[in-house]
Formats: sequence, structure tokens, C-alpha cells
Amino acid sequence: MKILALAAAASTVALGSPALAQQAGNTAQADFVDKSGKETGRAHLTAASGGVLFEVEVSGLEPRKWVALHVHETGNCDDHAEGHKASGGHFNPDEKEHGFLAANGPHAGDLPNQYVAEDGVMRAQIYSTLVRLDDKERGIRGRALIVHAGSDDNRTDPAGGAGDRLACAVIR
Repeated sequence: MKILALAAAASTVALGSPALAQQAGNTAQADFVDKSGKETGRAHLTAASGGVLFEVEVSGLEPRKWVALHVHETGNCDDHAEGHKASGGHFNPDEKEHGFLAANGPHAGDLPNQYVAEDGVMRAQIYSTLVRLDDKERGIRGRALIVHAGSDDNRTDPAGGAGDRLACAVIR
């Protein structure tokens, strides 16, 4: 009986290890640049069961205020001098309205507002079930993360009145 229990435990570990290794290796990184093209921060993204964990730190922001953070459609931050417009609109594969408070919302790329500390650094850990790291329909690898100048009102289409795009990062 003990041998049977040990064999079952060993096969569970052996069969589970590839899945654990695959999940542990399913990460991405995004390096933020500001409007002058200067690197200002980084995001580390980890695929989890049913969503993505975002760990974000961006510096050089106006202190003591709330700012919007969104996933945008196009992974292009090359037009930093023009305000990161090449990143397109919010990632919205379901064609929903913008915002957590919208009747037919939110966009998949909508994330909660984040607070910028007194030192001008926004530090955040966010878990979103609306996106996946690598998925045909909900995947965000190759898209952009954008930090806006103001907070998101969570209902106004198309972007919540969040203002200028201050920092952009391509998810790689």
C-alpha cells in the first residue's frame, strides 16, 4: 500500500512539473519611455490562472496624484515626441464601452487608477482577469502599456478622460 501511495505521489509530481515550469516561464517585461524617449520604468507581467499579474514601477511623474494605466492596442512607443499616439486606443477585443462603471464595459485594457507617491514614482501590483499574456483573442504580449497624465473616470468613452499619454512600454 505504501508503494502504491509513493508511486501515485511520484507520478503526480512528474506529470505536474512541466505545467509548473511552463507557467513559471510565462512572463513578459515592458520598459517605459517618457515623451522625450528617456527610460522611466519597467513592468513585469506574469501569466496566472485566468489572468495576468502586472508589477509596475514608473518614475518622473507628478507626485501625490492618481493616474490612469491602460493596455493599448498597438505595441509602438516610437513616436514618443508626438505623445505615444501610435499605441492606438485601448485594447478592446470584445468591443465594450470604456470603464468599470460603464453599463457595457469595461475594455479588456482598462486597469484601475494608480497613485503616484510623493517621490514621483508610481508603484503598483494589479491582477486582471480581462487579459491573458499569450492568447489568440485576449493576449497582450506585443501591445503597449500607457500611463496617462490624469485619472480615469471609469465611464467616459473612449479613454475615461485620462489626458495625455506620459509613458509608454511595449509588452515583450
